[in-house]
Amino acid sequence: MQVTSLLRYSSVCPFLGHSTPTTLRALAAAPAGHPAVSGLTAKAMACPMMGPSLAARAQARSYAAVAGNKDLEEFHKKKDIPFDPATPAKCPHAKAAREAAAVAQAEADVKASSGASTTSSTTAARKPATGAFDYETFYQAELEKKHKDKSYRYFNNINRMAAKFPVAHTANPKDEVDVWCSNDYLGMSKNPVVLDTMKRTLNRYGAGAGGTRNIAGNGALHLSLEDELASLHRKQAALVFSSCYVANDACLATIGSKLPGCVIFSDASNHASMIQGIRHSGAKKVIWKHNDLADLEAKLKAVPKETPKLIAFESVYSMCGSVAPIEAICDLADKYGALTFLDEVHAVGMYGPSGAGVAEHLDFSAHYATRDLAEPVRGSVQDRIDIITGTLGKAWGVVGGYIAGSADLVDVVRSYAPGFIFTTSLPPAVVAGAQASIAYQREFLGDRRLQQINTREVKRQLDGRGIPVVPNPSHIIPVLVGDAALAKEASDMLLAKHGIYVQSINYPTVAVGEERLRITPTPGHTTQQIDHLVSSLDSVFDKLDLKRTADWVAVGGRAGVGAPGAQPVAPIWSDAQLGLKDGSAPVRLESGAQGVVKHEAAAIAKDRLTHLLDVGPRLVAASA
Repeated sequence: MQVTSLLRYSSVCPFLGHSTPTTLRALAAAPAGHPAVSGLTAKAMACPMMGPSLAARAQARSYAAVAGNKDLEEFHKKKDIPFDPATPAKCPHAKAAREAAAVAQAEADVKASSGASTTSSTTAARKPATGAFDYETFYQAELEKKHKDKSYRYFNNINRMAAKFPVAHTANPKDEVDVWCSNDYLGMSKNPVVLDTMKRTLNRYGAGAGGTRNIAGNGALHLSLEDELASLHRKQAALVFSSCYVANDACLATIGSKLPGCVIFSDASNHASMIQGIRHSGAKKVIWKHNDLADLEAKLKAVPKETPKLIAFESVYSMCGSVAPIEAICDLADKYGALTFLDEVHAVGMYGPSGAGVAEHLDFSAHYATRDLAEPVRGSVQDRIDIITGTLGKAWGVVGGYIAGSADLVDVVRSYAPGFIFTTSLPPAVVAGAQASIAYQREFLGDRRLQQINTREVKRQLDGRGIPVVPNPSHIIPVLVGDAALAKEASDMLLAKHGIYVQSINYPTVAVGEERLRITPTPGHTTQQIDHLVSSLDSVFDKLDLKRTADWVAVGGRAGVGAPGAQPVAPIWSDAQLGLKDGSAPVRLESGAQGVVKHEAAAIAKDRLTHLLDVGPRLVAASA
């Protein structure tokens, strides 16, 4: 078998794109559980391009009909690849499909002749009893819907390496790629003070929490983290959850159900966790147009002032990068007697002098001048927000979520929310690492400043190449593609041909026709990595003939790209706040350089938990 001939298809097949002839020969010679199926054939059967089509068409004993010439010709036509029906074996997809069909048919025939079930033992699918509901067929039909509308999700095997951040390896540890879509925005998951704190905690308190907060999982470390979070947002209290999805769901469901006749006003672009929480509350829901103050006010007016109300919205919307008009929303809340619920998930750690989020950032000078105090800055935007939620799993680099607000509000959620009461609490090492991360970032502006500087540079270079970026003032860089299949293909090509991992985003996360690549720079990306990203995107846009900014302008714009009369969007961070005015701004890293670790901030963060971690008995490594 001339496996090198397969490499001609590397531009449309991610697997072939990063495979060598040696790898292909080894797979071709390796068995895969059946004498007629090689490892290479098994890989082809799992192909995300042909695999879904094969699975959808396959019937229990009709495998040979899966990949006829008509099917293959249509597939190649869509991909603009020549196909000769007289020599289908030259196509890797065709040959793999035929081999798979032959093997499956042979297995079915053997089982049928022996009276055995034709269902493969590897699927363990049960044949429904007569008259019973066919569950497996239902599952297959639901999945086929996802395949047909191109919204089926493929998860790449990406393993970020602490010692080489932001580099990761794929399923093959030797295959390294640059990660450009992580929510570990500041690289805190590998920060030495975070890792050291977690190691110290493991040796002192072990791996797990031991139960729910109500039974055995309410330790000093959990309480210390909640104090840290309350102080960060200058609120009376905070409560930690297993994730911010759970925090949003639990808080909105609890408050919405307890307030009599509550009406919740939800931004149209709110996260699924907020939508779920509102649904679980049973409260009346009113959806207002994304960031549209006039629409929000018109809907608030329609509800009597004495009726309990809650306005739920986010600060930074993660898929488009837009930022809510928080202060103006607070004005409307005051005018119409509503509570404010602000999700700062994509903003904590990233904005504000202490990293408390956009609400803090809007009164930057006042909060910077009082950054050592826990008392609120009276009348500030952050002070006017009733409920703030955030995550420990993005800029803080660990995992978990939380709410912050008045002591009584937090206690109501603690006392009534099933999502808090009936789940095992976070492990001690996780909450300790999270507190160390927050404490460090409260003392050091450098990481979030450099992240913003890198974001500006990537946006500048992409704009110079006409690569369409959804305009926004935040750290998110959504590159518009506008087609689900093309977005997936662009993502695959970046990974296979350029060693860059950027995940494609499609429906229902974004609207159909607004599919995109979501890029998130970090302070750890070097100048060379930025240049490589931009040139690679430029190459992929050429190869796939994707629409550039001028093309979107010609069709009237989409998702804010090329919109008539659109004005430039000013970033949240001003030049002065980034240190660009006084020369204190951090400098982008060059190839091989390590990120800056602020030792004074690390010492303060380490000392936060010394009274718990550096006393008493601890485990020590066993001697050899």
